[in-house]
Amino acid sequence: MRSTTKTILFISALLFSASLSAQKITQFRGPDRNGIYNETNLLKTWPAGGPAQMWKVEGVGNGYSSPIITGDRVYVTGEIDSIGYLFAYDKKGSLIWKKKTGREWMENFTGSRSTPTLVDGLMYVETSMGRIICFDAIDGAEKWSVEMVNDLHGINVRFGYAEGLLVNDNLVYCFPGGPDTNAVALDRFSGKIVWISKALGDSTSYTSPALISLPSCKIIVNFTIHNIIGLDAATGELLWSSHLKGIGDIHGNTSLYENGCLYFLAGSGTGAVKLALSGNGRTITEIWKNETVTDVHGGFTKAGNFIYASQYKPRRYCSIDAATGQITDSLKFDKGALILADDMLYLYTEKGMVGLVKPDNGKMELISSFKMPVGTKEYFTIPVISEGVLYLRHGSAMLAYDIRAK
Repeated sequence: MRSTTKTILFISALLFSASLSAQKITQFRGPDRNGIYNETNLLKTWPAGGPAQMWKVEGVGNGYSSPIITGDRVYVTGEIDSIGYLFAYDKKGSLIWKKKTGREWMENFTGSRSTPTLVDGLMYVETSMGRIICFDAIDGAEKWSVEMVNDLHGINVRFGYAEGLLVNDNLVYCFPGGPDTNAVALDRFSGKIVWISKALGDSTSYTSPALISLPSCKIIVNFTIHNIIGLDAATGELLWSSHLKGIGDIHGNTSLYENGCLYFLAGSGTGAVKLALSGNGRTITEIWKNETVTDVHGGFTKAGNFIYASQYKPRRYCSIDAATGQITDSLKFDKGALILADDMLYLYTEKGMVGLVKPDNGKMELISSFKMPVGTKEYFTIPVISEGVLYLRHGSAMLAYDIRAK
């Protein structure tokens, strides 16, 4: 009997791991971190009160991280009484388990920040206090942990660590931001240091790094407090950097690479920038810069020849011609986060409004909208779409909406 039980558990684990690895959405802002979700057959308009709500859960704690959805589970982080947790729910909103991650940020905008990253059955979580933990995604067992401040000489920032950890092959990358350990690559199975990069010795920011794959190398792109940098993913060598204008440190937008060009938006005064990356990845050349773009942390995405983003001042959304850098249209719908799926933009404003927008060669048409039925204060979490379901989070509440076309 005991042998049969072990066999069943083993088979279940294999099936679960297979379902995890087959999923598309396993990290912050979608499979490629560009805010694009490869979904089809979604609603092109919503009822007056919004799409049908499938379920709502309370009690995920304070936080701004997005959920990740894979297999038959939904994972999210949150803080309760200063302690962070990783929660695992089924797709009906029932709690499967929750595991402690450690102390979370309690000075301002309290709660968890970082969206988990899931790779082949292993979950990687970073707390706002700088603890990195690897969990087994099946049962939540902790595999290893590293402290970015104590172990990696990192220096935390004024709103707490916030990156969604980047994993490539057998490495997990983090940015402690210390003068001698600006970036670190860890073995994702053991947590042991593989390389350390001083880079420019600059403090870190709040951005989740991006990965660029070239024929000759792979490059990690991320912000520090004063620069955007490109590191060799295999060695940590600093390949190039670009100094940012202004003194603001709230860089929260992951950069986007496409067809030899790198786009980034920094709200410190630098604005929107397009860089040409050399074929070997070792040099950059500025193509254009638009300092009037003030997106801080809502993310941006690209559809066709246009970039879509939020404006911090004035509070609205805008489109940017990717060839010239000029703003081509704006939408007065406050400001906030946005993602793209099935040729439609999904907006989630800092005041809790959710909008469905049709982008058309730079033009933006608001088709439908509704107000999130829970919460007050800031709505900072970036939405997620998986298998025709829109997931929205505000603080301790997480809601799932059916957006499939019938």
